[in-house]
Amino acid sequence: MKTITDQRVVCIIQARMGSSRFPGKVLRELCGYPMVGWVARRSGKAALVDEVVVATTRSAQDDPVAEFCHQAGIACFRGDEFDVLDRYYQAALSQHADIVVRLTADCPLIDPGLIDAAVEVLVSEGLDFSANRLPPPYRRTYPIGLDVETATFRALEKAWQNARERFEREHVMPYLYNPDHDFKIRVLHANRDLGHYRWTVDTPEDYLFITAVMKRMDCREDFTWLDVVNLLEREPGLMEINAGVRHKTMSDVDDRAVSD
Repeated sequence: MKTITDQRVVCIIQARMGSSRFPGKVLRELCGYPMVGWVARRSGKAALVDEVVVATTRSAQDDPVAEFCHQAGIACFRGDEFDVLDRYYQAALSQHADIVVRLTADCPLIDPGLIDAAVEVLVSEGLDFSANRLPPPYRRTYPIGLDVETATFRALEKAWQNARERFEREHVMPYLYNPDHDFKIRVLHANRDLGHYRWTVDTPEDYLFITAVMKRMDCREDFTWLDVVNLLEREPGLMEINAGVRHKTMSDVDDRAVSD
């Protein structure tokens, strides 16, 4: 039962087949189930979340994403391919969201406890935006792949109305944590710095790493991010699988987008 807020909290998972580095990754199977489905299942376990929605594009290449959601009983919204901020705003509007949680379909180890923590601090401190990671000059202390961003619908709407830069539209939330825009924000930190761990899926090497982790978790849905930390401390060699992958940054934009 929700105890922190009576506001409607909606997790929106952005997903599309046309990844520039690993096309089709969101429907790649982990333990026999598509990756985007794992994100939906795990995020749906967050106590403060009312609805989970996959936000994909109107492109025909994303028909399989929409079809999977339909078959799996996962809510799905289809919007602009490259203006992801607009896709989020329209999805949030359609769900009557008061609070929006931004997740990505390439992070199957997402932890519901971290989602709840980000929502709780947003509400209890009266913030516009909270996250457990932001790009420099902010620090990241949680592993890459546990990324949670939350915003009030009102703040998201302001970003949707005013953001102009391509990276602001493609990466959804940067307008909100730009200090020039005077939003009330907070970044949550782990008890120790684990920001060098890489648990997201951008490349085939990442996929092999996540597959190995999931198998060692016996393909359960209920393991926590700390269980994964404990696993990697026991078997540090697993991290060599994707150690050479460069992480994308906020300044990276998809050159396939048509600029205005």
